[in-house]
Amino acid sequence: MAQPGQAPAHDLDPTLMAVLAHRFEAIVREMTNTLFRTGRSSILNMARDFSCSIITAEDQLFAAAEGLQVHVLGAGLQTSSMRELHPDLREGDAYLHNDPMLGNTHTADHTILVPVFVEGEHIFTASAKAHQADCGNAEPSTYVTYVEDVYAEGGLVFPCVKVQEDYSDIEDIIRMCRRRIRVPEVWYGDYLATVGAARIGERRLKDTIARYGTARIKQFVEAWLDYSERSMEQAIRKLPARRLQARSRHDPIPGLPDGVEVSVTIDVEPEQGRVIFDLRENPDCIPFGLNVSESCARGGCIIALLNCLEEDIPRNAGSFRRVEVLLREGSIAGGLVEPYSASVSTTNVLNRIINSAQSAFCQLGEGEGLAEGAGALGVGFAVFSGTYPENGEPYVSEMVIGNNGGPASPHCDGWITYAMPDCSKTIYIDSVEMLERTYPLHFRSLRLLADSGGAGRLRGGPASEVIYGPRKTPLRVFYLADFARNAPQGVRGGLAGAHASASVIDEQGAELEVEPVGDSLLAAGQWIRGVEAGGGGYGDPLERDPDAVLRDVLERWVSARAAHDVYGVVFAEDAPGGGLAVDLKSTRERREELLGARTPRNGAGA
Repeated sequence: MAQPGQAPAHDLDPTLMAVLAHRFEAIVREMTNTLFRTGRSSILNMARDFSCSIITAEDQLFAAAEGLQVHVLGAGLQTSSMRELHPDLREGDAYLHNDPMLGNTHTADHTILVPVFVEGEHIFTASAKAHQADCGNAEPSTYVTYVEDVYAEGGLVFPCVKVQEDYSDIEDIIRMCRRRIRVPEVWYGDYLATVGAARIGERRLKDTIARYGTARIKQFVEAWLDYSERSMEQAIRKLPARRLQARSRHDPIPGLPDGVEVSVTIDVEPEQGRVIFDLRENPDCIPFGLNVSESCARGGCIIALLNCLEEDIPRNAGSFRRVEVLLREGSIAGGLVEPYSASVSTTNVLNRIINSAQSAFCQLGEGEGLAEGAGALGVGFAVFSGTYPENGEPYVSEMVIGNNGGPASPHCDGWITYAMPDCSKTIYIDSVEMLERTYPLHFRSLRLLADSGGAGRLRGGPASEVIYGPRKTPLRVFYLADFARNAPQGVRGGLAGAHASASVIDEQGAELEVEPVGDSLLAAGQWIRGVEAGGGGYGDPLERDPDAVLRDVLERWVSARAAHDVYGVVFAEDAPGGGLAVDLKSTRERREELLGARTPRNGAGA
């Protein structure tokens, strides 16, 4: 490792470094394409809820390309447990790892780890992590909230278990999964796709090492990680020294009437070129599936930091040397202890941690940080199950058809297809037509909602609404829509985004609001309606460019009423051609009127 601020004395040609860096990224992209094209479940072959990465033999994340941030940032924890539990690693081995106590994200993420050997030496590990359609939980959902512990959760846990030896399956493990998982053929197809992706990574890594030589590749690994560390260090040195603190609160749910408040303290130390995140002051683990695993908590802090820095910093363990995350054993925020469940570790409370951390950077001043992004794992992200009317065969999967609004930043409006903070649109949105063709579902509508993004100088991304139901046989739907009461907050005068909600529409058209974190059983003729949440705004809405407000109205992101009442923009009634145009004089007067009406209680503060 280089000394702070100094470049190491590598003699590696910079052009070759660039070529090799892109070569490793290309390997991960080929792994990704393999899994995307061969996965059997819709959560993999449409939503792309999986990630591939390359980790060094010393457990350092090296390349992740398009991986979901929450999946890959803690990958080194998993390979560390692999080496500890299996000191006799051999070529041809593969390991199945989904244990959140040993570095995984949550039980539903099955990871295949393949150690890559060259002339008997372990050089890299190829990793492919895939969210499952079903993981054997007691309920037909890969996210279960209302469970006291892992025993009630019920999912099969594999603490880095050898699943292949000499490139062949260990059939005992395969039979166990086939017996215990609801859709065994779907699981096995996804398993083969995941193993295939990891083996593609192994093959391409061997080819690359054969071409350039082991010594040169090792030299490159050291040089690239050191370069990445310097990039992160230089970015941090541009920030002012400050201690930042922020809080966010998960919505109340049955059994948790006050919800869950999470807090983060951040020490920005530009002279040392490092940032320290302290999550130790958070509550103890709770008898629900909302506890956050170590991998997710560490990854969440890094996500928040990377969101607030230049986008060209490499995402690998070299950069992360400049980040310290302090955790407390027994805490809901990364201090998971047995027997508590982390079934929902990748979303709800984690997204509150990410939001509080990234919004805390706004305290550094104008142009820093982000607003809160929406993270409702609601009806549009539901795990759904039932039977096919033609043959009675079961189905279960997770849809990704809804959308949460992204946070506004100092530079742009919130991302429309954001998904949620833990993955920031690295997953894809499903095709309605393909979902209807694959499962006995019918979608009545899917739309974005006007005025759902938090108003601001930069506007939060809009929320989506989806309505769907079963065609013939009953449909069970599990959803975990946080942000139904505590909406994503704006920053530096920006306003909050819209709340999430869930409701059931009966055969007569009557609509009944249901608990946003729960499940519903729908009969034919019934519908479920879900609204995800909108992203928070950045800056005072009265400072938004009037022409940007006009574009928002024309695109129907913002209503004419909100343009007048919130943004203070007045449109001319006699615009040429009968269209809309901004009346600049009336807009100035309207904004002065709104400013004058503010009080310290409702004014747009920092």
